[in-house]
Amino acid sequence: MAVVANRNSGQESPLNALDLLIAMVSDDLTRVNETIVARMHSQVSLIPQLAGHIIAAGGKRLRPVLTLATSDLCGYDGERHVKLAACIEFIHTATLLHDDVVDESDLRRGGPSANAVWGNKPSVLVGDFLFSRSFELMVEDGALSVLAILSHASSVIAEGEVLQLMTANDISTTESAYLDVIRSKTAQLFAAACRLGPVVAGRPPEEEAALESFGLNLGIAFQMIDDVLDYSARQEELGKTIGDDFHEGKITLPGILAINRSTDEDREFWRRTLEDLDQNEDDLRHALNLMQRTRAIDDSIAMARSYGDKACDALALFPSSPMKKALLDVVNFCIERAY
Repeated sequence: MAVVANRNSGQESPLNALDLLIAMVSDDLTRVNETIVARMHSQVSLIPQLAGHIIAAGGKRLRPVLTLATSDLCGYDGERHVKLAACIEFIHTATLLHDDVVDESDLRRGGPSANAVWGNKPSVLVGDFLFSRSFELMVEDGALSVLAILSHASSVIAEGEVLQLMTANDISTTESAYLDVIRSKTAQLFAAACRLGPVVAGRPPEEEAALESFGLNLGIAFQMIDDVLDYSARQEELGKTIGDDFHEGKITLPGILAINRSTDEDREFWRRTLEDLDQNEDDLRHALNLMQRTRAIDDSIAMARSYGDKACDALALFPSSPMKKALLDVVNFCIERAY
């Protein structure tokens, strides 16, 4: 098995930790995928066509995998987690469709985005369809606790999307405001996905709180590393071009740290490029140099690791098991993507 060094402990952790976790829940994940295909069906042919396009490009299903994994961690042996994991994926996919429209993105994981192929209006409406399908699955589950968790997550995610609009192109954005955005827009769905496991298993409130904390902190760390990767990874690794956030004027953690540590002259550069979007072909290279000079990238990774540590600490309540180890390894894997 390929390994990568843990920069904190000096120990080695599996490079393919996410693949291992996926393999551990593969039977349930197959049923989740079958549910997704069945539930995105519609007599309106454009709906499954467009939804299938974005779902097929959706990566490794990390969020629904977390629902399946935490259900296993809590000893659940029923069927409810399958539909609820599909529900999580529908919510996530709907937000991707809406995000690509808002961001005017032409690429999604290296391929054309749905809005680039079919236009903005169909993408928004199919996103709404997937949100509706997710609520149908919640109702079928029949538990008010599940409905409360997922409906709350959906509203918080929407708030996060609006918060991100409010901080776009504003170099005065603080670390606190940035954290509010990613905690709402990204981490909330991670938290909900992990909380569903102990809920369906009927576990005590302290286990529910622990896994919610695990998901929330993992989600924050995951998004911080995604934001770092936008300034450091190759297009074939990212599925998008380097510097998309820079070109769109998105204010993420590496930029915030670099701006806060800038000279007046450098701050004027950030104002021109991020607020006014007045950019030339050399500006991204200069931005990367400023981030290196101010250690913005290294410190962003360190901050992500601190949230990863919090996620790992949240699992201390649970006894040692192969599933617990796999979840701990996934946290490290998400951080190590930056190297």
